[in-house]
Amino acid sequence: MITLHNVSKYYGKQDVLKEVSLHISPGERLGLVGPNGAGKSTLLGLMLDTVEPDSGEVFKAKNLRLGYLPQELLSLSGRTVLELAMETGDSLPQVEAELDEVHRLLSVVRDEAELEELLSRQGQLQSQFEQLGGYDLEARASRVLAGLGFTQERLNRDVGELSGGWLMRAALARLLLSAPDLILLDEPTNHLDLESLLWLEGYLVTNPAALLLVSHDRVFLDKVATRIVELDSGQIYTYGGNYSHYVEQRERRRESQRAAFESQQERIRQIEDFVARNRTRKDRAKQVQGRLKMLEKMERVTLPADDQAIRLELPPAEPSAKVVVEMLNLEFGYGSKPLYKDLSLVLRKGDRLALLGRNGEGKSTLLRLLSGQVEPKKGRRLVGGRVKMGVFSQHTMEDLNPENTALGELGSVAGLMAQGLQRSILGAFLFRGDDVFKKVKVLSGGERARLVLAKLLIQKPNFLLLDEPTNHLDIASRTVLEHALSQYDGTLVLISHDRHLINAIANQVAYVNAGKVTMLPGNYDDFERLWKQGLDADAIKAKAKLDAPPAPELEAPPQAKPVEGDPASGPKTADQKRAEAQARQERYRRVKPLKNKVAKLESEIEEATTELDKLVAEMVDPAAFADGARWTKLTKAHAKAKDQVEKLTAKWEKMALELEELESGD
Repeated sequence: MITLHNVSKYYGKQDVLKEVSLHISPGERLGLVGPNGAGKSTLLGLMLDTVEPDSGEVFKAKNLRLGYLPQELLSLSGRTVLELAMETGDSLPQVEAELDEVHRLLSVVRDEAELEELLSRQGQLQSQFEQLGGYDLEARASRVLAGLGFTQERLNRDVGELSGGWLMRAALARLLLSAPDLILLDEPTNHLDLESLLWLEGYLVTNPAALLLVSHDRVFLDKVATRIVELDSGQIYTYGGNYSHYVEQRERRRESQRAAFESQQERIRQIEDFVARNRTRKDRAKQVQGRLKMLEKMERVTLPADDQAIRLELPPAEPSAKVVVEMLNLEFGYGSKPLYKDLSLVLRKGDRLALLGRNGEGKSTLLRLLSGQVEPKKGRRLVGGRVKMGVFSQHTMEDLNPENTALGELGSVAGLMAQGLQRSILGAFLFRGDDVFKKVKVLSGGERARLVLAKLLIQKPNFLLLDEPTNHLDIASRTVLEHALSQYDGTLVLISHDRHLINAIANQVAYVNAGKVTMLPGNYDDFERLWKQGLDADAIKAKAKLDAPPAPELEAPPQAKPVEGDPASGPKTADQKRAEAQARQERYRRVKPLKNKVAKLESEIEEATTELDKLVAEMVDPAAFADGARWTKLTKAHAKAKDQVEKLTAKWEKMALELEELESGD
């Protein structure tokens, strides 16, 4: 589909890409990884013809259809969300308009030759319209938009009223519906909540198009990618498999690279030693010159790029009281609409809580209530003794002084901390060398986020509240954050759609839905495995209906006309009638017991499912988790009940298929 052959690209003195080659085949899904500034956007630009290579060539298949979702979008106002999604870039509107005109002409034309020509053109247009998805485009657009979190009410809103995140989702829906041969996505998960992210994962995995995906979400890459392309120091390295497999293979490559570097350094040392010992000897002049030319021509092996793992040991924060924050019967809302009513919640020392739920359900509001940034309309918020709070949000990034250097900004909260230690802390957050002297106003979004996190942690809060701290962070920076938080010994509340981070950090989750907050033990994987279906059964059923393709409208088959001379069209004989009656009787004799068995199984499945639902409801109760013996008994019963439902369902599917075949007479 696309081949890059020995492509180089440089900006000023920086070689972004050095004689790189890459081939993308139909149907494969590539994850493009590398630190910010490595050249990922340049590589996308080369494929989109917005960047010209300085050397080398880019080959594309003839009539290749590219679909691209950039990080920034221009204004798209003047149409509804549904209309925007249906603008697939095809000739569909033109085909539809011509088809309407043909229909109009058919109603008025009387000339037989012209009529025949119009009917032929109608058939061509209908076939083209069907191939372009015209008959079900609106239904598919509605399903895709629903998967990305749009409610039915939002579909008819003008896109000009949407925030940047929702506009990005609408543009993503349009791209997916345009059915390109190759999809290029640049950080598509930045504006998605977890539910929409999971939907997009499933969509991309089942979509036949090839995919090149830039993402810093490790779990997303694991689920979607079949090959990883790494940009490292101007070179491209490709690895078969998903992200986890890439990490293992990359380490083996780097070990080989380190061994090759050490071997070459030893060879260089030997050559230089020979030259130094024999430079003044005339009888060795040729050998010396030969060794010097060898050094000049030698292609130097470089050490692999630093993994940039954090090496940061902060002194422990002062311990807080056992109860950090308690909220009692809180009520809060915007305007006359209540968001929370009779909300009670307790956070204890050492809790590491992840807030989960769809966008718009009130996760950020709950975090602001916990931090005291907003006041409840009713109820009380109590803060324990010796609690020192630190808050990260997108707004805290705006509070940085643009004229300060990174070192100066950290120093503004560092107190008497030695500057050498401050530089070490910044180094741990990937501010290396002269980076510490960059002014805040020239820092990227990711660098600002890292600086705010460094400022937070050196102030030694014992209660951290983090709202989407991984936005703008590449994988190396997310690893830094993960390591820092794993060392943190205080209490933590986190909003994030980075499942890898939640799994590594959280020991509790709070599910926020329809004004209710349900506290559950465990991390994100535990939530998906144990809790989600019981908590959100109605939403899952509703989403299943939205994702299901619409039932096709079937036309009644035309009635067969009797053909003269066909014996089958005449009256049936007594023997024929008798044979048909016997066949019906035999089929009934076989169908009836099978129907009874299927009905019995359906009843058993209903009972087993009811029992499973009861167990899930009981397990959701935090008191059950607190009682060790009860919890063990419940988990065993849950596993047994789930297994029973699966076995009965498999048996029912087999019998239902047999019954269907019998009833159809096959």
